[in-house]
Amino acid sequence: MDLATINRVSLSIPQTNPLANYLAYRDEIDAAVRRTLESGRYILGSEVGAFESEFAAYLGVAQAVGVASGTDALGLALRACEVGPGDAVVTVSHTAVATVAAIESCGATPVFVDVEPATLTMDVEQMREAIAKYPRPIKAIVPVHLYGQPARITGILEAAADRGIQVIEDCAQAHGAGWRGRKVGSFGSLAAFSFYPTKNLGALGDGGAVVTNDPQLAARVKSLREYGWEQRYISSIAGTNSRLDELQAAILRIKLRHLDQDNSRRRKIAQFYDRALGGHEALTLPAEAAAARHVYHQYVVRSPARDSLQHWLRDRGIGTSIHYPVPVHQQPAYAGRIKVWTSLKETESAAREILSLPMFPELSEEQLEKVVDEIRNWRP
Repeated sequence: MDLATINRVSLSIPQTNPLANYLAYRDEIDAAVRRTLESGRYILGSEVGAFESEFAAYLGVAQAVGVASGTDALGLALRACEVGPGDAVVTVSHTAVATVAAIESCGATPVFVDVEPATLTMDVEQMREAIAKYPRPIKAIVPVHLYGQPARITGILEAAADRGIQVIEDCAQAHGAGWRGRKVGSFGSLAAFSFYPTKNLGALGDGGAVVTNDPQLAARVKSLREYGWEQRYISSIAGTNSRLDELQAAILRIKLRHLDQDNSRRRKIAQFYDRALGGHEALTLPAEAAAARHVYHQYVVRSPARDSLQHWLRDRGIGTSIHYPVPVHQQPAYAGRIKVWTSLKETESAAREILSLPMFPELSEEQLEKVVDEIRNWRP
């Protein structure tokens, strides 16, 4: 048994637990899976169509298009906006590498800007500077609504509108999050969602969706996800194979019905952490922007003694994670290849200090008490 397996087995409180979410809704999910298996239709059938309609209605957008993953969703959204080789796309380096992989999949160049220290989302002023001063025209902006915290999307949209730049929201960690009373995903030209199993709305495998209010963009994404077809077997444009399958759509339909309830539980867990850990001299707790409704995909604290805290908790059976330990611009695949044109000091500082505490709706009060008790007992 390797060390990673030993660590997983020995944890009495995991950092996340997609199995618990399945078990919470097992009867409904199993019935949906049986219904789908017995239908005989497994690709782009009635379950996908129903989920697309229900998810669009939930977000308050006109259309949703199911695809194979969140990475594909972002890449197809960029391609639908005709972002391609030679184009520059502003985003952040404090994100899952999938954001950058999707931009590069189109042949475009990521242009990194820093994050705000409080919210760890895109610094709007530095984004404005990039638009004005980057040596090549910016074709698109990809703000990341990270950890369930919305980026300052209205400021981003205002700056983009002044220059005719497309905004494509990365909502992979923000299902149900809101800004000024509207759900994220409803602001940009398009938005991309992931349904990876640990997400607030998670499938039991990979899956994603592109959402939009523009029927022409929706039609283009639908064509791109299936070989560029408008007529079956006839490719009008060069597309790919990226289809949400019927089983995952059926599962997501069940979980979507419970998403607001699960998000409310996440917020209550965050409030418990806030009360219990507020004032801890070695921790900085996450902040919720005034206009935002944070849905706490992760509860991320900061500490200069982060590694000490992580080891302390692990030795006591409590799982944590670091999202993300190395900024994208410093990772081996990208360092030196993607030019960093401005300071990313907040991004680099965050990577040294952040730690994600246990966060999933099924956490019990007893488990939460144990987590905070052990943190209180920790001495950096």
